[in-house]
Order: sequence, then C-alpha cells, then structure tokens
Amino acid sequence: MSHHTAPERHVPGRLSALAFHLKSRAFQLRRGLSEFSTRPPRHAHRAGLVSAPVIAELRTPLWRELSAAEFPLTAGKVENLRRSARAFHGVEIPASEVFSFWRQLGRTTKAKGFTAGRELREGCLVPAIGGGLCQLSGLLYQAALEAGLEVVERHGHSRVVPGSLAEKDLDATVFWNYVDLRFRSSAPWRLEVELTAADLIVRIRSARDGSVKAAAPVAEPSPRSAPSGDCLTCGMLTCFRHPAATAAHAPSLGHSAFLLDARWPEFDRWCRGHSREGDRWLVPLDGRRWKKPNYQWSPPPGVTTERATLQALLRSWRQRRLPGQGAKRQLALLDGDAALARRYAAMLSPECRHVVVSQNLLPYLWQSGALGGRSFDVLIQRWPMDELQRRLDHAKEKHPQSTTLGDFRADPELVRAERKALAAAARLVTPHRAMARHFGERAWLIDWEMPNPLELQPVAKETVFFPASRLGRKGAFELAAALLDEPLVEVKCFGRATEGAADPFKEIPCSPGTPADLASARVLVLPAWIEHQPRLALLALASGIPVIATEACGLPEHPLMHTLSSPDPAALRMVLRAVLQPAVPACVAS
Repeated sequence: MSHHTAPERHVPGRLSALAFHLKSRAFQLRRGLSEFSTRPPRHAHRAGLVSAPVIAELRTPLWRELSAAEFPLTAGKVENLRRSARAFHGVEIPASEVFSFWRQLGRTTKAKGFTAGRELREGCLVPAIGGGLCQLSGLLYQAALEAGLEVVERHGHSRVVPGSLAEKDLDATVFWNYVDLRFRSSAPWRLEVELTAADLIVRIRSARDGSVKAAAPVAEPSPRSAPSGDCLTCGMLTCFRHPAATAAHAPSLGHSAFLLDARWPEFDRWCRGHSREGDRWLVPLDGRRWKKPNYQWSPPPGVTTERATLQALLRSWRQRRLPGQGAKRQLALLDGDAALARRYAAMLSPECRHVVVSQNLLPYLWQSGALGGRSFDVLIQRWPMDELQRRLDHAKEKHPQSTTLGDFRADPELVRAERKALAAAARLVTPHRAMARHFGERAWLIDWEMPNPLELQPVAKETVFFPASRLGRKGAFELAAALLDEPLVEVKCFGRATEGAADPFKEIPCSPGTPADLASARVLVLPAWIEHQPRLALLALASGIPVIATEACGLPEHPLMHTLSSPDPAALRMVLRAVLQPAVPACVAS
C-alpha cells in the first residue's frame, strides 16, 4: 500500500504569481515562434468516417457530490468542457497528420464563452478561465492509448493528487500553448467528444480495426474527498487567490432553466408546477406588454424571467412577409427557431443543471452542445420530424394530386439531431394522446386545458364545421369524399389556404367559417393526418358539440368524441351519418 504525505501548505504570493505569469508568457512566445510555419493543421468537421468502427471509447463522470461552495467551479468546468466538445466533436484527421489539442481548440478566453473552473497551478487547485480541461485531455490521452495511436506529445501533472489518474501515469495536462497533447495515426481516424447529463465521453473511430470496443469508465478520485490544496477548502483565507473562488461564484446548488417559445396553456400550467425559487424562464418577449397572447407565459413568484425580444420581433416581422404555405415558409420558420435557440443558448448560465425546452428549439440546442452536461425535459408540441415526414409521405401516396403534402422536408442533419435529443431527454411532456402513445413509457401525459363553452345557437342547416384550411394534411380530401353523397350538408371551413387546382371541395357546398359559426354547427369534423393543437375541437367538446376526428388529433376521451383510427372516407361517412341521423331526412341518411 502506498502512503501519501500531504503537500506542505504555503500561501502563494503575488510576486510568485507574477513570476509564473511572465515565465508562461515566455514559453508561449517561444512555442509560437518555433512553430510559426510548422504547426499542426486545424482539422475540419466531416462525416466521412461517421460509420467507421469504434476502436476506443471511454467515459468519465462530470459531477460528484458537491457542496454549495464547490458547485459553481465544477459547473464552470462542465461549461468549459461543453464548449471544448464543439471544437473536437466530429473532426477527422488524415493518416500521418498530427492532432494538436490547442491547435484544434484555440485559446480559452472569456470572449469565447469560457468561464472559471478549477485548474492545478503551482501546486494549488485554483479558479482559472478555461479550468477543468485536463479532464478532457486526460480522457483523450487514454483513448489514444487504447486506440493504438502514436503519442507525439504528452505532459503529466506537476503534482500528483492522491487517488487521481496521475498516480497511474494516465493523466495529461494542458496549458496554452506550450503544454500540449498531440498524437497521430498511420490510418485516417475520427474523434467524437460528447457530454451526456452525467458523463464526458471520448470516442475514436477508424476503418483500420473492425473491433468495436465498449465504453469503459475511468476511475475518479473519491467523490467525498476534496483534494488538499483546493482554493475552496484549504482554509488559507489570506491567499490573494481565495476571494476569486467565492466573490464571482457565490455558493449555489444550481437551477433549472425553462427555454420557452409559443405558449400552450397546458405547458404553462405544467412549468409553473415544476418551477422552484431561483429558476429562470427564458421567453421570446413580454406577451402582455406587446399584446401577444401566444407569449403570455406566467412564471411563479421567485423565478427570474429573461427575454429574447429582438430575436422574437425579427422573427415576427419576417413571418408576416411569408406566403401562407410552401417550402419557403417552412424553411423561414425553421430559421426563426434556430435564431431563438442560439440566443437562448448564449443566455444559459453555467450553473444551470436542468433544462425544460420547447420542442421546436430542441434540435438546434442539441447541435450547439448547449444541452451537454445537463438533464432536460421536452415540451412536445408536434410529431418528431422523422415521424411527421413519414406521415406526410404516406398521405402523399394516397393523394398524389396534392400540391402541399410533399412541398417541404427538413434537412436530414436536423432530423437526426432531433432524434438523438429526444432519445437523450429525461421526460417528454405532452397533452397530445397520440404523441404520448408514440413515445410510450417515456411520455408524461398531461390534461388538455378545456376552454370556456360557447353559447350554442339554433341550427338552421346541417352544418359541418371543418376547423382547418382545405389542405391534404388536415383530411380535406377524406372529408370531401365522405360528403359527396350528402347534398343537404354544408361545410363551414376555418382557414383560407387551399390545395389550389387540386382543391377537394370543388363539388362540395363550402363557405368560409369563423369560430362563432361553431356555435350553430351540428358537428365538428377533423379527419386529419397531422394535427398538433386541436383547440377548436376542444372548444366543441366543451360546448356540447359532437366531434369526429382521427387518432392523430390527440384528443381526450369524451362522451361526444368519435375517434377514427385513420383518415378513411368510408368510415367517416358512416360515423357522420350516425351523428346527423336524428335530424337528417331518411332520404338523405339512406
């Protein structure tokens, strides 16, 4: 058994710190000059080896049991790892070319978003901008050894912390720019660096070896023991560095952030019930001040509300100039979501441990790496993009004449990002029953918010209320086919967009409708392929008006609810006749 002697305690002075600073600057200058024309290249992010075999994969925990005093600097370390992962993840290095840690990452500065984390300096664990990157460099070094890469440059820590990997000579320290970590391979290889909610993962892929190696955990110091020489626990309050560890990082145990976009009353209620004092709500703008009901979120007391007003106003201004349908509109909507997600990512504090995010922002936050090292829940507002596109493709096969069912499909990279993010989420929250079934046990089904009922009006005609535009994805073709043999039935259609020359309502009595027309309708019909937010159907149920809708609408069970398994004209006609039977003459119902 080895015995460790605690290092001699001494109080670092400003003079010794200045000497260290000047010495390091001299080394940095010398390194820069010596490699002015021969420094390793910065490698590009590519996808050429994305399917190559994994030849090394290691992981290490990001967090340990922390006190309120220790948490901020550990959160700072995780933030530094989060930002570093963006520089490393997905880079591919050609055969025989040198990979350099610092050449790939660049200098860690506040301007680039790096923050204070713990760094081993002059025998002490002190707060430093970019601190904590040795956890990544050490894991990279171990992965390189396991993958059989040639280690060109590697430096061990000057001080061996008891219980650390330095005792096993498996550590690798880095310090800009002269203490570097470099390796190369005789075959092309790909580096992947990811953060889950709990772990840092390093993965190396290469086509030279077909064996897949399972992720191996890396031993860490005991989570209950703080290393001696830690600025927060050494007790040397006279040290000039000590105030820096607490003044800029007040004791904390972290908080949750709610990254929200368009307000759903169900999500507003759920978020209020799951917020606690000190949490932060990020919303597009002040909906009450700007008279925008769809942004009128209502955070509970004790919550800090932050806004991305400029991005929200720019998005609104651009949307007003878009066509009502088509690929151009859909692409612009995605661009608006991306801009808001980028702004929210910049607003997140390193001390945010958990995120609740609106689904439309999810893939962009995932791609940016902002969700790494954090657990997160998703407010599910629509079908996942891959499932949405599958359903639209199926509808297009049924109605090839449609001008809208195939007008837009998302970028495959965005679809993959959303799929990965949804798989990594802790909880998937939705009131939509069909979407909840799609996600299975991972879904958290909440109740729809039922609106105040309408005051019903006398029914003058056999009016069918269609609460959507005359589009294929809303079931317009199925509804028109079901009504061809019902000449006494009139359709009130809510929405102006159509299928153009393929309009299915050419031979059907149809006129524009408003929500007020629902009060005099005999039935609301929505045989949709896609319906995310069936508000008018909920209003009909609340008002005592029968509803016929597909399972895809996600509506709740109700005595007046008639659910179709799919948009089928024959089944719709049968249910529609049964609902209208009491008031329709026999000659029509036959």
